[in-house]
Amino acid sequence: MNNNSKGRSFIFTSESVTEGHPDKICDKISDSILDAFIAQDKYSKVALETMVTTGLVAIAGEINSGGSVNYQDIIRDVIKEIGYDDSSIGFDYKSCGIIAAVGKQSSDIRMGVEREKDEDQGAGDQGLMFGYASSETEGFMPAPVYYAHKLTKRLSEVRKAGILDFIRPDGKSQVSVRYVDDEPDKITSIVLSTQHTESVSQERLKDAVISEIIDKTIPAGLMDKDTKFFINPTGRFVIGGPNGDTGLTGRKIIVDTYGGMGRHGGGAFSGKDPSKVDRSGSYMARFIAKNVVGSGIAKKCEVQIAYAIGVAEPVSVMANTFGTGAYPDGVISDAICKVFSLKPYGIVKMLDLLRPIYAKTSNYGHFGRFDEDFVWEKLIKIEEIKEEALNLSKTKEFV
Repeated sequence: MNNNSKGRSFIFTSESVTEGHPDKICDKISDSILDAFIAQDKYSKVALETMVTTGLVAIAGEINSGGSVNYQDIIRDVIKEIGYDDSSIGFDYKSCGIIAAVGKQSSDIRMGVEREKDEDQGAGDQGLMFGYASSETEGFMPAPVYYAHKLTKRLSEVRKAGILDFIRPDGKSQVSVRYVDDEPDKITSIVLSTQHTESVSQERLKDAVISEIIDKTIPAGLMDKDTKFFINPTGRFVIGGPNGDTGLTGRKIIVDTYGGMGRHGGGAFSGKDPSKVDRSGSYMARFIAKNVVGSGIAKKCEVQIAYAIGVAEPVSVMANTFGTGAYPDGVISDAICKVFSLKPYGIVKMLDLLRPIYAKTSNYGHFGRFDEDFVWEKLIKIEEIKEEALNLSKTKEFV
């Protein structure tokens, strides 16, 4: 524990949104199209953006692939699966218009990425990526965003299962956690807003949300009589989804990552194939940070990796354990460089990223989830990083 954190108390808040939120509809459409191309040609190069608004979906981007997909069918299937299947909701898969403006990837970018040898593949863009992990939850995630995601996921589950038949697809959660000595102590407030039918009363909605969502999601030990609930605090949320707000791909980058605890390099994930280090580099940084914490050599770890476009090796690698490390951060940073291959080719190979796994990453966070396909969440390097850090700590340079 960092001695500077003794006696420190603060409240930290993070949010999540449901799959029916306009921005998340866009993320899932972009990633579903990416999956369709990768399923046919795993080396597809895809950079696809989506916008939704009342009655309209527009996609635009650059794609090089040996595959061919039907954009209309994919988009309508995604919208239907999310739950926009009736025009009375204000947006539905049958009647919405679709515009596609998709071109080829720039040859200037392509020449920086593709090499004669696969292992010499350059980074698809310049940029800096962060990964973060903490021992405070079973998912190695900060508690506020971890529980915010659990709430929105449960909100969608009760809607789709018909448990609460007055719930509609759009929704948000927000969780505020009080920390004492840098450890989660209690949840001080929960905000949960859900789109709903015209007929349901606010009293019934509030009671149902507390009993079926909050009480069945949040551990009782994290709440007490002083925990405040704000359920649909405006008093009404009938108009929602693309009928209530325009959505765009990549507009929920903090929801997608660590809820604001831990830094963010600024690059979005959805709609990008793994040659784009915005995505693959961030997944690798998370993989590294989680294995560092999982190894027991730190309670918290943030990893930054930075790249130059067209260059395979990163220009910098840094680990920050916020004073919780068993070794100096310089030792851990050097151990990371010895244990993990940080070239784009090495990342893609290590994390097995040339698979159609991306649509399911687009909601409820890319990290902290237990899914066999999410290799970046596996603790498979803990012994190597522990041993390397120990060996390096014994060298003269770090004594």
